[in-house]
Amino acid sequence: MKLLFIHGLASSGRYKMASSLRILLKGWEIISPDVPIEPQQALTMLRSICETQQIDLVVGLSLGGYWAQKLRGYRKILVNPDFHVSSLLESMKGEVKYLSPREDGSESFTIDDDICRGYKELEKTQFDSLDSEEIALTRGLFALDDELVHCGKEFEAHYPSRGTDYPGKHLPVFPELKKYLIPVINELVADTK
Repeated sequence: MKLLFIHGLASSGRYKMASSLRILLKGWEIISPDVPIEPQQALTMLRSICETQQIDLVVGLSLGGYWAQKLRGYRKILVNPDFHVSSLLESMKGEVKYLSPREDGSESFTIDDDICRGYKELEKTQFDSLDSEEIALTRGLFALDDELVHCGKEFEAHYPSRGTDYPGKHLPVFPELKKYLIPVINELVADTK
């Protein structure tokens, strides 16, 4: 089985959740790329990976959850997804340091008006084309003590009864992944066989 892990804002494919998934999902191939900040480049890259690598499951964290939600036709779990990242980006304009190392050695990226506009445009269509099959392919996992993002109710409005709450903060730690994410992965994989 192949899993695409999509990291959050200012992160990289080397984010610790990718390493945790490799430990917890023995026998799975975990693909965890560095996602570009430019929205169209990011979406094009992620769609290409899904198609060329024949991805079985997508797991996205925060901004990665937003991207996962846009990948129609794939089983996916959105962990604390941020459906309104453009608002956050507006408040962060300028140079921003990456929080984990990137493959190309980049240490920072720039948020400008074009980047913010790009996300705002994509956000307008993020829930388009949701049919019963797409809803069945999608699950959400929401931290009860999330200090950054609060999109659980919005998720439930579009994906009724497909979300699960867990006790934790925005960035899940290994024991939370083991206790709450792995069962959702197993359930979603079993549901769609």
